[in-house]
Amino acid sequence: MTAFDTIAIVDWSAGKRAPARPSKDAIWIGVVREGAEQEPVYCRSRIEAEGWLAGFLDAEAQAGRRVLIGFDFPFGYPSGFVRHVTGTDDPLAFWDWLEARITDSEAGENNRFDVASEINRLFDGPGPFWGKPSEEGWPDVPYRKVGVTYDSFAERRACDLAAKASSSCFQLFFNPTVGSQALMGLPMLARLRRRAGVSVWPFQNWAEAQTVLVEIWPGLIEPAVKEVQSDGIRDAVQVRLLARALAGLSSERLTALLADVGPEAKEEAWILGAGHAETLTFAARGRVALEPPPLRNDCFALPAGVDWTPVDDALALLRERMTPVVGVETVPLMQAAGRVLGGDVVAKRSNPPHPNTAVDGYGFAGEAIGDGPQILPLVEGRAAAGAPFAGSVPTGHAIRVLTGADLPDGVDTVVLDEDVRVGDGQVAFRGPLKRGANTRKAGEDMLQDEVALVAGRVLTPADLALAAAVGHGALDVRHRLRVAVLSTGDEIVEPGAPAAEGQIYDANRPMLLSLCAGFGFEVVDMGRAADDRAAVRAALDAAAARADVILTSGGASAGDEDHISALLRDTGAMQEWRIALKPGRPLALGLWQGVPVFGLPGNPVAALVCTLIFARPAMRALSGAGWAEPQGFTVPAAFEKRKKPGRREYLRARMRDGRAEVFKSEGSGRISGLSWAEGLVELPDGAVHVQPGDPVRYVPFSSFST
Repeated sequence: MTAFDTIAIVDWSAGKRAPARPSKDAIWIGVVREGAEQEPVYCRSRIEAEGWLAGFLDAEAQAGRRVLIGFDFPFGYPSGFVRHVTGTDDPLAFWDWLEARITDSEAGENNRFDVASEINRLFDGPGPFWGKPSEEGWPDVPYRKVGVTYDSFAERRACDLAAKASSSCFQLFFNPTVGSQALMGLPMLARLRRRAGVSVWPFQNWAEAQTVLVEIWPGLIEPAVKEVQSDGIRDAVQVRLLARALAGLSSERLTALLADVGPEAKEEAWILGAGHAETLTFAARGRVALEPPPLRNDCFALPAGVDWTPVDDALALLRERMTPVVGVETVPLMQAAGRVLGGDVVAKRSNPPHPNTAVDGYGFAGEAIGDGPQILPLVEGRAAAGAPFAGSVPTGHAIRVLTGADLPDGVDTVVLDEDVRVGDGQVAFRGPLKRGANTRKAGEDMLQDEVALVAGRVLTPADLALAAAVGHGALDVRHRLRVAVLSTGDEIVEPGAPAAEGQIYDANRPMLLSLCAGFGFEVVDMGRAADDRAAVRAALDAAAARADVILTSGGASAGDEDHISALLRDTGAMQEWRIALKPGRPLALGLWQGVPVFGLPGNPVAALVCTLIFARPAMRALSGAGWAEPQGFTVPAAFEKRKKPGRREYLRARMRDGRAEVFKSEGSGRISGLSWAEGLVELPDGAVHVQPGDPVRYVPFSSFST
């Protein structure tokens, strides 16, 4: 029992009674009932909203409809907090503790700061609650967070981090804040949960409950809200779209979201849909193909004070900030291979749609018991794939069936051709044979309305087979990510052209173009730009007009001729990441006319390593396919290597006789080593002395293409 007939989303408020005319900062409730969107409900006070919800639950229960209600404030607190206050780890005990203390009125007058003061007095020192309307009142509640520490428990829950929520449940004032909403909302939930048939996710067993209360935040669908915010009051838009998003998910997909919680959920609660913002946003749009918003200018900004960046930290920042930049289109199924799936594919019919036979043979009803001979009279006719038998097979009779044929009425078991003899209108064979042998059940592969393929998947030929089998002739896919590749420098010339003294051939561009094409992206060759500020600017302008991402090589450092860095810095969107790795530590990141730019080192070895380690997963996320780590393997080394601490190193390597060999020279200008190699050996950040036979991590180049 998982499907819900009605979805309701509540945008709560800790403010005073709202005006009679619908306005912001009030309580809004969005409802989708049996697929039909209702007009958002406006409540002027918490008491009015609680009364409406109680009546709503009664009406839905009487109508036999199952309900999921989402609220936009925390259901729990960081692990350790509730025990400190109540003496137990049960989060619902704190709900009851609050209900016994919080007072409220129809006018919105309440004592939440007094209750926060009582809680703060249970702790040594200030906090954990802070923020208030004025510095003078409630001396036990700090006005600002200065001096408040979170030593015995975290400031934010695990689900807040997973959902990238910006607010803390301990912040009671100043935007953004949800702390006051929680103090004023949890007592109401404590009363609602005592009603018959109500369960709280994820604290209680909710699978069979008539009404399920969940925590969910409108910020998960912020891109969809921004697109239509001008259509009305933001709070009303949020609850309408979020209710639409949940109602638009298949039962299986919603079940998967409800099951996707962290280990801390039983104590801290969880935000429904945390980590699945793209899926919810797409559903909130009603599956309309819209272009996603551009990246922000500060998307590559490092935290204050960060200089040298460890590889893992750099990857974590990219993973957090890279979001899809390409829209969705519908293409024929036959053209969808290699594309990124733009939305969940839900089975239009079961596969197989009917019970059928898995072999050529003879079908009958029941099972053949014992080892003796079984002799059954044959019904005239046969069942073949695409040519089903029109009649019914009586009990005690058999019929000829061919592989893939729908089982005729009365048939549930098939005996193989090789195990029978046929003559005189009869078929003979020996048992035993279990009921259902050599048959396939309807839907044993995929049931109707089940999610067959999940959004963000890079479609394979096998995926197309599955989509076709469940009834789809066209699929919603992301536009291919367009990647422009630009080389810079007076010293480089086109491969094969005459090269003057001091000039080198452009090795990076053919390498990067073919590499990105192998990733499944649409590549745009921007050629070469001389070491001239105006020429580089013009090339970047042209690339931004034609592509979704720009890869440049050369000019990414801080020298006189490093024009990529200088131009990006002029726009205010330049970030120079000095990565603690070898080779390729300088990596220029920025936006040019809203298009992300990866300024790679000019050295081909460093350019390849930076592309594989940093640009490749970032571009995958930008394409809508999500972040993916390359698969590495622990193998014995066939080399000796001493490494100092401080930087992660990537050595050109290949596997021979079950051991990882590395290229004879670590020189980053040795392009022959790239051709020789079949992958990389990754050495950790710390000091290491690798000797033959020691385990090392080997990442084949093929792992970067998936």
